Amino acid sequence: MDQERIGKFIAEQRKLKKLTQSDLAEKLNVTDRSVSNWENGKNMPDLSLFKPLCEILDITINELLSGEKVKEKDYQEKFEENIVNTINYSTKKIVKYNQIISLILIIFGLFISISAIMIFPSESSWGSIYSVFGIFVFMIGIFKTLKTLKWYKKLILMIIIFIFSIGILLFTDYINVKLNHEAPMFRTVTTTTGNVIYYDTLFYDVYRCYFDQDNEYWVIEKNSKKTVKDLLNYCK
Repeated sequence: MDQERIGKFIAEQRKLKKLTQSDLAEKLNVTDRSVSNWENGKNMPDLSLFKPLCEILDITINELLSGEKVKEKDYQEKFEENIVNTINYSTKKIVKYNQIISLILIIFGLFISISAIMIFPSESSWGSIYSVFGIFVFMIGIFKTLKTLKWYKKLILMIIIFIFSIGILLFTDYINVKLNHEAPMFRTVTTTTGNVIYYDTLFYDVYRCYFDQDNEYWVIEKNSKKTVKDLLNYCK
């Protein structure tokens, strides 16, 4: 579909009808800029506008899509050609629209995850909730870009992306705990007893000894099961 040719044809037929771009825009209930973009070949009228546009310009839809007046002997050939071109054009627009939506979801998902880690204090559980939610939004965006893959390949790839993304969040959380001495955001249990706060995560334990005191210190260890009695005697 030759947009520039169609645009020039619209402009020619509009001028033959002694209509300005504003007149045509008003009749079609669109903006002057829309008509200008059509005639400059930047984009096409919406499919819903084809019929009223052709009625105003006194042309057929076949002629509109051909970008010229069509002779009777060539009408059927042009008609078939334009059907194929219209289907291809519509398909490309749908693909482009889906790509834009996918990109928005990917960016928005990453933004949510990063913002959640940066904005919410580590003691709050909302940070982990929103960051995981962001990962799911990110994955939906990725999934929409994989339409050409078979379902089992999509499934495998999505699982890999999910594990990798969660791994990055957990690693970032661990680095934050280790360097900044903040509570792990992705913890499963928080226990306060005596002079220690105990944070249990999937891969390690964190002990905050003598919390809120001058001699406070932090200990990070491998996962181990400790009773309340063990915790009472942990800090020395």
